[in-house]
Amino acid sequence: MNTIKPVELSNRLQKNEEVFILDVRAGEKYNHYHIKEQHIHSVNIEKTHIFNENDSEAISSLPKDKEIIITCTTGNSARKCAEILAKKDYSVTLLEGGITAWKEYKDTK
Repeated sequence: MNTIKPVELSNRLQKNEEVFILDVRAGEKYNHYHIKEQHIHSVNIEKTHIFNENDSEAISSLPKDKEIIITCTTGNSARKCAEILAKKDYSVTLLEGGITAWKEYKDTK
């Protein structure tokens, strides 16, 4: 499975690369904090919708022609979601350490 470190994601954003992020945390957590940067398209689909593979509406809203960087709080749920989506031929990359690692990285900048 492809992974990306927070510093690598930050470097891509500094190069003005368009990035698609799927945050699989609960909606309340997403609304409280999610990765917001220029050139990011961020969506929130809770992990339960992806675990329930029959919820095709949620999954079908994701782009198949773009890399999807998946995140959650620490990376565990995102990894499971990435495995499911990879089996459905989505191009997925896991943000190592999740939102926790992203916030820690941004706090040191």
